[in-house]
Amino acid sequence: MSFKLFGGYDKNGKKENIDSFDFNPGHIYSIVGTTGSGKTQLLDDIESKACGDGISKRKIKFNSNLKIAQLSQNMNFVLDLTVKEFINYRCKNNLNKNILDYANTLCGEQISPKDTLTRLSGGQSRALMISDIAVNDENSIILIDEIENAGIDKLKAMNLLVNKNKIVLIVTHDPLLALQGEKRIVMINGGISKICTRTMDEIALLNKLYKEHNNNELYRKQLRTGNNII
Repeated sequence: MSFKLFGGYDKNGKKENIDSFDFNPGHIYSIVGTTGSGKTQLLDDIESKACGDGISKRKIKFNSNLKIAQLSQNMNFVLDLTVKEFINYRCKNNLNKNILDYANTLCGEQISPKDTLTRLSGGQSRALMISDIAVNDENSIILIDEIENAGIDKLKAMNLLVNKNKIVLIVTHDPLLALQGEKRIVMINGGISKICTRTMDEIALLNKLYKEHNNNELYRKQLRTGNNII
């Protein structure tokens, strides 16, 4: 279920600082860099199963017939179905009973099976999409572009995907999400500059960020429900 990326070239035609890199299931790989550094292009290369003829000249080699799902920054449903109809359409076994439960742990306003897909909020739509691709086994590689802007519990979303043994690549500017990955791909000028391995000091920092995140989530919930924080 793994796949291999072979390095290409940056915007100036300089060879990337990697020959090849393996992506394995059950892991998060974060992709970081400034705006315009080539983060989204890397996701596009993987999604299109690049064979060296694209802008970056990267090549992607799969060792099996892996399926890919991508979540971009702005996604909404266009199907004129209820949530229940969508789930029944997407799933062919009893796992469909879990999709709505998972989705409702990720978003603040609960989703009803009777809700129409096109009437869901952005956060509800993203929560349902993430739950769907986590439960459905045919989606082995998950590409996510800035989930921090989705209006959902980003940590629960990441944990759900990883626990389902997916290969998860996430473009992010959020230190909390960036440090979720054991490997961090650094993009500069359209090319992969380096791949960092998470250090013990960064794990200690991550634990501090967890606490801050949990406090912020508590404050957010209090504000949303009309309560005073203090």
